[in-house]
Amino acid sequence: MLRPVIHKVHQIAAEVIRSTGKDKPADAALREVLKQVKDLAPFDATEIAKTVFIYYRWHVWLRDERGVEAKMRLALRLDERFRADESFVPFAELREKAVPAWTAEQMEVTDDWLCSLQREPKLWLRLKRGTAGNFARNFSGALVNQTFPDAVHYAGEVDLFKTPEFHAGEFEIQDIASQVVSLLCDPKPGETWWDTCAGEGGKTLHLSDLMQNKGLLWASDRAEWRLLKLKRRTGRAKVFNYRSVHWDGGKKLPMKTKFDGVLVDAPCSGIGTWQRNPQARWTTSANDVSELSAIQKNLLTHVAPSIKPGGKLIFSVCTLTRAESTDVVDAFNASQPDFEPMIFPDIQLGERRVSGVSNITLWPQDLGGNGMFIAGWRRKKS
Repeated sequence: MLRPVIHKVHQIAAEVIRSTGKDKPADAALREVLKQVKDLAPFDATEIAKTVFIYYRWHVWLRDERGVEAKMRLALRLDERFRADESFVPFAELREKAVPAWTAEQMEVTDDWLCSLQREPKLWLRLKRGTAGNFARNFSGALVNQTFPDAVHYAGEVDLFKTPEFHAGEFEIQDIASQVVSLLCDPKPGETWWDTCAGEGGKTLHLSDLMQNKGLLWASDRAEWRLLKLKRRTGRAKVFNYRSVHWDGGKKLPMKTKFDGVLVDAPCSGIGTWQRNPQARWTTSANDVSELSAIQKNLLTHVAPSIKPGGKLIFSVCTLTRAESTDVVDAFNASQPDFEPMIFPDIQLGERRVSGVSNITLWPQDLGGNGMFIAGWRRKKS
């Protein structure tokens, strides 16, 4: 018989699962349901979230079970066996069940990637420059990444959102792949940059930190509510060198500024986040990929005139499809003769080293974070 607390966790998780759908992602359903539950301990809320995501990670394996609760219990058993021995699930079975069939037509589907999708995702923090070591000494379960020394994998049990360090703006919750994007932008103090699709501002805050809060950093988004969240985050992080502005992604730019660098972290299918957001595997379609590819190409074309001669243009997407990565790069190269590919510095990605390239694919198995594609150009000086 389940202990009362575990039974309650499973009941709430089942309610969340019943509330999800194509128009209501699992994370939105989680927030909605958990708001209605009183006296829920933070640890229990975490377990509910884990249970929901495990359910969707093993979604196809559950089809023969009747009822959400029975499916959920089977998912938990499968997950426990997989964590104990990943060879428990043959690669052929992963190819058949872990992702939708159309995925293989859009991207390279490898055994390593499929295995990574079934693992529990890591929680990554980004510390203010040079402070990660001190943070790791003060928080049990914090491990500093050896390649990216401001990135910390956190596996502790402290509720980070209640810590004085969080409220003082000393760290952000930010995936390591997202951190790599800003590091490859490599903005300098005193420069002028534009984060075009800033969202709630994770990369905006990182760019500002790399700029040492000097120079000017514009942040735009098509959703006003995201810019309001960004305003709260920049206040907590003590970011003073930014301005925000609404931009719908169209040809008419929101400012007349010429930039040393522009980051287009474009809307995408999010396939690179399928480990962290497994429900999206079953709500994303091949049509979404083609529609988003067209949007990405337009965004790059629209922002290109705003870059100074010698300035940088960085394109990033948290997806792995050809249509949203190399096809976008090829289209930009063919249509923009004023730009030339920018060679990124050598970078160590787990066990593989990448050098002499102008675009990089980060796989989830590389760093234990999201999948990400990053490309760079410079505007020719002549």
